[in-house]
Amino acid sequence: MYKRYFWGLIFILIFISSLSFGKTIKVIDSLKREVKISLPVHRIVALNSDALEVLRILNAQDMVVGVFSGIVREKRFWGDLAKRPKVGKWNKPNIEAIVTLKPDIVIAYTRSPGIELERKLSAFHIPVLRLDFYKVKTLINEVNILAQVLNKKQAAMEFCNWYTKYIKQFSKIKNIKKRPLVYIESYTEYHSVGPGSGGHEICELAGGKNIAGDFSIPYPRVTPEWVVTQDPDIIVKAAAWGRGYELNYPIFLNKLRKRIINRPGWRHIKAVKTERVYVIDSSIWSGPRAIIGIAYLAKWFHPKIFTKLNPESLHKEYLEKFQYIPFKGVYVSQK
Repeated sequence: MYKRYFWGLIFILIFISSLSFGKTIKVIDSLKREVKISLPVHRIVALNSDALEVLRILNAQDMVVGVFSGIVREKRFWGDLAKRPKVGKWNKPNIEAIVTLKPDIVIAYTRSPGIELERKLSAFHIPVLRLDFYKVKTLINEVNILAQVLNKKQAAMEFCNWYTKYIKQFSKIKNIKKRPLVYIESYTEYHSVGPGSGGHEICELAGGKNIAGDFSIPYPRVTPEWVVTQDPDIIVKAAAWGRGYELNYPIFLNKLRKRIINRPGWRHIKAVKTERVYVIDSSIWSGPRAIIGIAYLAKWFHPKIFTKLNPESLHKEYLEKFQYIPFKGVYVSQK
């Protein structure tokens, strides 16, 4: 009788274990590939800041066992995550370091690192999930994909509802017929943004008309003379600083703004004449916080329409509610 009871108990334990372990899930990532992942996922290597920020949104930061080396530039923003083992650069990771950490998944951008990442990690049965998290129109879908893998659907729903609520505030822009001409300069001098780039996307969402919007490539190089001939109403420069959380004063951003204003011949541009030249930190220019960048742009583009919009308040709510850190820092230049 006891023997029968013992084996009955063993069978029940095996059955319960089979419900929790040994499962697999198939998801379609941002490369439109079917990725097979074993569940449950407990160990994650995040190769970039956007993925890491979404993991914190989903309250899954404790699963992170490896991070990109560049995280040390923002120690205050990332806190304990900056102390996790490093696996090399976001675009050139150290395969040996990743394998040593025995992750259940590795999260990377769609374009970089190259496909050799999958080729090398497949030998160790480590799947790579390609999710960008820096495009406004695909962010919600990507957050839900990761939430499905990590069993964090409730946290994803809370964030997506919050995000959608604020995105709807910009819907009134669709009815605006007169849009200001905007020259957007990416991180490198005289590299603008065209269709397919995050900068072009948020410019349109904020109600601007991108003067490089007819180019056929995402990041076209332009000449100073071309910008002068286009005579934009507004100039927005994205600063590859990415450390706005650590700034107490806008000195760096203001210096960059001054250099743009003083470029040879640019005093003839309407944006310079009217002092509508702005510099914005990369941390709110793309990624999960691009909605903050859109809020700033909307205020700059249409100040009479968005009188009640407060980008700082929006940013504060995001950091405290979804990143679990207090609001601080400087993210835009000042006149």
